[in-house]
Amino acid sequence: MSYSVGQVAGFAGVTVRTLHHYDDIGLLAPSERSHAGHRRYSDADLDRLQRILFYRELGFPLDEVAALLDDPDADPRAHLRRQHALLTARIEKLQKMAAAVEHAMEARRMGINLTPEERFEVFGDHDPEQYAEEAEQRWGGTEAYAESQRRTAAYTKDDWKRMQAEVAAWAERYGALVAAGEPPTGEAAMELAEEHRQHICRWFYACSYEMHEGLGEMYVSDERFKAHYDSMSPGLAEHLRTAIKANAARHSSR
Repeated sequence: MSYSVGQVAGFAGVTVRTLHHYDDIGLLAPSERSHAGHRRYSDADLDRLQRILFYRELGFPLDEVAALLDDPDADPRAHLRRQHALLTARIEKLQKMAAAVEHAMEARRMGINLTPEERFEVFGDHDPEQYAEEAEQRWGGTEAYAESQRRTAAYTKDDWKRMQAEVAAWAERYGALVAAGEPPTGEAAMELAEEHRQHICRWFYACSYEMHEGLGEMYVSDERFKAHYDSMSPGLAEHLRTAIKANAARHSSR
């Protein structure tokens, strides 16, 4: 079985001119010629072309490809082992590149335009992008999400540090309130719940009392948020949920 230069070009996704060039430089000379002198390629020629294209895809110049293929000490299995090793290394490199691009895309999507060093300085071990995809799935089509993206995209490292300091100060006061046994429906708890809502309004988006109540429910129903708030003080998530509800109720009755 043999194939014309046009057929081989179609199989391999290369041009006829490329195959002519490979023939001219001795890289891939067809095994046969037709009675009219046209090139005819055998299955063995196709195998060699496949190896040529593999090495070319990896960036090898033609002279190095020729040296690799014409190595008298290399058998077909040696070529396969070399190709496998090269391909594995290429995959690992591309995976690292893809991971870096994904990381940059997520950071841009979250609006956190910080270097890794700055991000660690601001957030410590907490990864601010951890729930980026989930947040987009939950709220991506809302105006609140869009507003949050617009605002955070402009924040600097100092902005994020200032925001984190506010959160830490609030958490310390709320934790002390819970530890002291203050009821979630008391004035002090409702004031801190209102401060929590205002923090969201100031830094992210206009958070209505209704939206705030929804967040409060999520802080208890989602184990990750519950663990986050309870790490500030045991039982804080439930306490805050009730305080948010009480705060919303008192404002709706005014």
